[in-house]
Amino acid sequence: MLHATSKQAEAEVQSGGRRGNTEQDSSGNGARPEPPIDRLMTFLLFIFPALGGLLFGYDIGATSGALVSLKSAVTSGTTWYDLDSFQSGLVVSSSLFGALAGSSAAFVVGDKLGRRRELLLAAVLYGGSSVVMGAAPGLEILVLGRALYGLGIGFAMHAAPAYIAEAAPAKVRGTLISLKEVLVVCGILLGYLGSYLFVDTVGGWRLMYGASAVPAVILLGGMFWLPDSPRWLLLSGAGKSRAEKDLVRARGSTADAAAVQRELAGIEKSVREAQATEIPGFVGLFKGRYLRPLTVGTSLMLFQQITGQPSVLYYAADIFNKAGIGAGKDATGVSVILGVFKLVMTGVAVLTVESLGRRPLLLIGVSSMVVSLLALAGSQLALTGQLETWTSVIALLLYVGAYQVSFGPISWLIVGEIFPLAVRGQAAALATVTNFGSNFLVSLVLPTVQETFGAGATYLGFAVIGVAAVATIYAIVPETKGKSLEEIEALFDLESDEKTV
Repeated sequence: MLHATSKQAEAEVQSGGRRGNTEQDSSGNGARPEPPIDRLMTFLLFIFPALGGLLFGYDIGATSGALVSLKSAVTSGTTWYDLDSFQSGLVVSSSLFGALAGSSAAFVVGDKLGRRRELLLAAVLYGGSSVVMGAAPGLEILVLGRALYGLGIGFAMHAAPAYIAEAAPAKVRGTLISLKEVLVVCGILLGYLGSYLFVDTVGGWRLMYGASAVPAVILLGGMFWLPDSPRWLLLSGAGKSRAEKDLVRARGSTADAAAVQRELAGIEKSVREAQATEIPGFVGLFKGRYLRPLTVGTSLMLFQQITGQPSVLYYAADIFNKAGIGAGKDATGVSVILGVFKLVMTGVAVLTVESLGRRPLLLIGVSSMVVSLLALAGSQLALTGQLETWTSVIALLLYVGAYQVSFGPISWLIVGEIFPLAVRGQAAALATVTNFGSNFLVSLVLPTVQETFGAGATYLGFAVIGVAAVATIYAIVPETKGKSLEEIEALFDLESDEKTV
């Protein structure tokens, strides 16, 4: 079984390398503590790339309110406010089309640009499109602005996990990449807040969309100041001295010369192996040593989108209103309730990812999602009255909480750390395309499925997919807690070697 092979290889990597928060003495006489972390510099290495996620979340939260404002004869402030269903769908989905295009483009140009310049490009796209949307004189320009914003989303969601994974200290890498999901949820809440504040203002949709220019400028300035990824610098041929300089900057005031040299030596070894390897084309990613990490990353991105989140949240307002929660301010009340709860549960994942590990959070969280989906299906198919209502409310909250401690943050974390250096940019781009592509397909077919089969049968179908997700995670997803990126790569190399013996 793949899982057994993974555990054996994992043990070999640990026995010959770093474990937990220690590193092996060069003399082989035992482990010694790692140097302390510069908390301020590490925070900056996280917060600026994570603003790309916040701007993604903000668009999700703001668009529902912006559409209400735009379609109202009273608040639109335009002569073209009377949008039909197709035009409304175009406004909402155009950013998703852009995100698909951006993540697809990242497959081709991501490694050439590098993580930092890719985030700079995302910041320019975010900021420029915010101005275009806020000043749009007609529907066509608004849709164009939405598509450009989506391009920014595609580049940002591809580059941010890789930059954080490659630039941050290994022992907090998991916490920081998971914490990026907190910024996404914070962005959603800020979007809801913007909707609440401006939905009754004439031209309020312009303010909602235009406001995202402010964090975009901060993202641009922050990424302009931050160092490049030392791994990307070596891989791109920038030279050891430049990589060492940027690594010292990344480690901040607590940078220890000996520790920097040890870390740089490990990176150099990984880069030499990557450069000695023929970089595969698209088909080559699905062969040899790249197949399993690619399967792990793309399957998590796929299951993240096809295990029911759009469907569950689609019915959230109705479930809460039946229970008397959020009545009177239906959409806003339910959105805020769920948004705050999502934020709290994402915080739980961040606080436990380095102690419990990635794999246990995924297995426990996705299993809980299956239980909640079965409860939702049962409440719709077999229960009535208040028992149905409150069973649905409890199951809904369980589902949202379970998603936020598993698929929400952990999928992006693993995508940020699991791919070999030689193909990290291409593989991460393919995983991002899988995410946005499956999101689009689910959004496309979900209304028809719900109308044809009903809520109960839809939940039951997603529960079956959830069981397949749990089985897949158990079979192929390794534990990467406490390992450097080079150790994670060696984990798959050992496994590949075992299969050729």
